[in-house]
Amino acid sequence: MDARTEPAQVAPAAVTRPPLVREILLVAGLFLVYKAGRQLAAGHTAEAYRNADRVWDLERAVQLPGEGAVQSLLLHGDGLPQIANTYYATVHFPATAAFLVWLYLRRPAHYVWARRVLAAVTAAALVLHLGFPLAPPRMLAATGLVDTGHVYGPSVYGPPRTDHLSNQFAAMPSLHFGWALMVAVGLILVTRSRLRWLWLLHPLVTLLVIVGTANHYWLDALAATALLGVALAAIRPPHRTATTADDGRARPVPAQASAAGGAGSTEDVSEFEDSKDPEDSFEDSKDPEDAPLVGAGR
Repeated sequence: MDARTEPAQVAPAAVTRPPLVREILLVAGLFLVYKAGRQLAAGHTAEAYRNADRVWDLERAVQLPGEGAVQSLLLHGDGLPQIANTYYATVHFPATAAFLVWLYLRRPAHYVWARRVLAAVTAAALVLHLGFPLAPPRMLAATGLVDTGHVYGPSVYGPPRTDHLSNQFAAMPSLHFGWALMVAVGLILVTRSRLRWLWLLHPLVTLLVIVGTANHYWLDALAATALLGVALAAIRPPHRTATTADDGRARPVPAQASAAGGAGSTEDVSEFEDSKDPEDSFEDSKDPEDAPLVGAGR
């Protein structure tokens, strides 16, 4: 082995990348459990519409902006409804999956943290979907909103009575927005570019899309934000160190640098001895027999 590239000793607290097969099975299992749980919440049609009326009235009572204002801008743009519907249908899962894969490869410690946060938010959302079924605004006649997926396409949903692949009464909280916000928070946390704050455009665009396509209310996004805030407060991210910031591989350290480091520590001791309090040196030099020893020590 070349003495110039001696491998650095790995600290006991070094983060190792979780086994890939285990992570794939874990994430896939969590997704299947979530999909099965959403199906358990299906079928509560009357309750979902009653809750939709309550949410719509609450938003008006607290004077939140009308979802119709966002959709009006969307419908007046040439091709914007199709773009928004495509974004809603195709960006949600791939963006989150790409985020997790990148963290797994480049920031293993932060990957474990992000996976736990997303799992916690999704589990809490499932509980709310079961306990509070909610019809989206596109299904509520009182909103006057257009189902852009049905009218302009593409749509990820079929008729509620025959759609057995998804639960359309799981509007609150919006995991489209919750996951997008987590992706932005995670990337801002683990990267150091001055442009990293632009990742907030992802949840911002997602918010405009889910509201403009009438798939979610404003309160759906607020509920997702609250769940994410609780999860982030309970599951703390790892400290960004040389260990957590690398890609999980040991880096070679030149042997000369190691030797220089050892010499530096000896010099530090000498400097500490020379920097003793002058009063201590004065007290030592008062004894005639000790004076030559002090001089020799210098």
